[in-house]
Amino acid sequence: MPRAGLAPAAVVAAGAALADEVGFDRLTMSLLAERVGVRTPSLYKHVGGQEDLNRRIAALALTEAADAVGGAVQGYAGRDALAAAARAFRAFVLAHPGRYAATVGVEPHGPDDPLAAAGQRLLGAFMAVLRGYEIAETDVDHALRMLRSLCHGFATLQSAHAFQWSTDIDASFEWLITFADRGLRAMSSAPTRHP
Repeated sequence: MPRAGLAPAAVVAAGAALADEVGFDRLTMSLLAERVGVRTPSLYKHVGGQEDLNRRIAALALTEAADAVGGAVQGYAGRDALAAAARAFRAFVLAHPGRYAATVGVEPHGPDDPLAAAGQRLLGAFMAVLRGYEIAETDVDHALRMLRSLCHGFATLQSAHAFQWSTDIDASFEWLITFADRGLRAMSSAPTRHP
């Protein structure tokens, strides 16, 4: 019998918290079982195995990130929306590095996969930012990849304590936002001008 009070959502939440604590690459079913106080085989009553656990953590992380970014951009447009989205995304990654790592490179199995819905919600939040810049439809994918690269790169580097210089990290991030804002404004309503 599953442990009283232990349900799939609680197992996934515990796994996500453990991934944040020890690192996603160190998360194992046995370590999670120890954390929730059951034997490892008992976890399989709640999740299908390590891959299933990882995918559920990724879906949880994307949902949480979408909530954070989507909520942050409400009522803003242009640079203010961009700044709000970028700051919310960075804050999420710094607070939850393990569960965020679960989202990298994972693909939905189909349109009904919870990963697909969660990913679309996060994408929608960044699409809302781009609407304020009137980016040409043919350039939207490029703009989204640019924003993802900037935000993901900065946040994951900071999370890994890779910024060793004394220059203020927050100031560097604001510089990044200004850089992205100027680039998006330069591309606003412009036909593709790059290879």
